[in-house]
Amino acid sequence: MAGNATGTALLGCTGLVGSHILTTLLAHPSVARIDTISRRTPETAGTSPQVKLTTFIEKETSKWADQISRLSPPPSVYFSALGTTRALAGGLANQYKLDVDLNIECAKAAREAGAKVFVLVSSSGANPNSMVPYTKMKGECEEAAKKLDFDHTIIVRPGMIVGQREDSRPAEAVLRFVASSFGKLHTSLKDPWAQDADVIAKACVNAGLKALAGEAPGGSEKVWVLDQADVIRLGRTEWK
Repeated sequence: MAGNATGTALLGCTGLVGSHILTTLLAHPSVARIDTISRRTPETAGTSPQVKLTTFIEKETSKWADQISRLSPPPSVYFSALGTTRALAGGLANQYKLDVDLNIECAKAAREAGAKVFVLVSSSGANPNSMVPYTKMKGECEEAAKKLDFDHTIIVRPGMIVGQREDSRPAEAVLRFVASSFGKLHTSLKDPWAQDADVIAKACVNAGLKALAGEAPGGSEKVWVLDQADVIRLGRTEWK
């Protein structure tokens, strides 16, 4: 892991992966400041006083980008684990408004404020040309993110996300149970298709700080895509 004292901002801090990113940032010695914005207070914020955490609670998502644009000092690394399900959003069109439109609007605000690195939690199989609505949506979000021209854009593509999730559909809950069970037998039975939320979060933080320090693969390459093997490597194998 790399990086000096760093300012960060996080969108999606109350979700499964986002909450772990927040916990990881809070514990990381290289991170000096964390700003979050969300509809409700992240659970981590209420456990004990967090001197480097500033939370902005705003139920109107239309105001989020403006809040991000006014962060002072601006974050060096901007993380987004923002996402919802079609059921919770009330349909694909509403899900797209949050997963893509709001995501990109807020990332653009972070870029204009001065953020250098953008870490976006996407999904394996993301493809703007896919016939599957979810993977097409994620692919379109990735393409829009690349056009924002951050110094580095890191796209994280985990597989099945393993962890306690309040909004899981029964079929997803079964798959997560299977993944956890396989992982207890041997990590090789789980790693190629499912990753723990805390491992994904650590990979996000590790990659973001590496990119900020000029340690991303390819040096000056603007886009760094983390597949599932990269997530395991950066979030578990090389995590110290």
